[in-house]
Amino acid sequence: MKHRRFILAASLALLTPLALGAYSPGAIAAGAATPATDIVGGAMASPDHGTLVAAVKAAGLVDTLKGTGPFTVFAPTDAAFQALPAGTVDTLLEPANKAKLGSILTYHVVAGNVDAASLVARIKAAGGTAMLTTVQGGPLKASLEGGKVTLTDAKGNKATVTTPDLKQSNGVIHVIDTVLMP
Repeated sequence: MKHRRFILAASLALLTPLALGAYSPGAIAAGAATPATDIVGGAMASPDHGTLVAAVKAAGLVDTLKGTGPFTVFAPTDAAFQALPAGTVDTLLEPANKAKLGSILTYHVVAGNVDAASLVARIKAAGGTAMLTTVQGGPLKASLEGGKVTLTDAKGNKATVTTPDLKQSNGVIHVIDTVLMP
């Protein structure tokens, strides 16, 4: 019985990233099978999410994302933030822009625990494009392109899920390669 569970867990670990995109080692370290931390702790453990953590702190969302949830967070990498126009991140981190930053960050969060399998199933059941409602209140389109889940924001920008299903104690994190805009 123990052997079967290991094989099943190993198979799922190998297949899920293929369904959503390539696995990126070192992307949120807390993505273990038994979640030891919450969404914020998982992001803080990642060497690729320092900007996201700083933004969550600046927006005053730490306590919310440490809450019971569950939350599904599409977490942009540092490289995604660096791809924004020069000065954008610094401007958003200013106290005067706390509300705007909060709106952008909550646009990356969906209520509930939407794992890779259920997201792909929703996309297929909806004929190729599933509509998600973010905590910010705006729509986010999820689709499959080239076998990978892509998210299209309200402005038409596309993000690809590069690492799915990083389970946390209060939800799941999916790493994405682009900052989404409401």
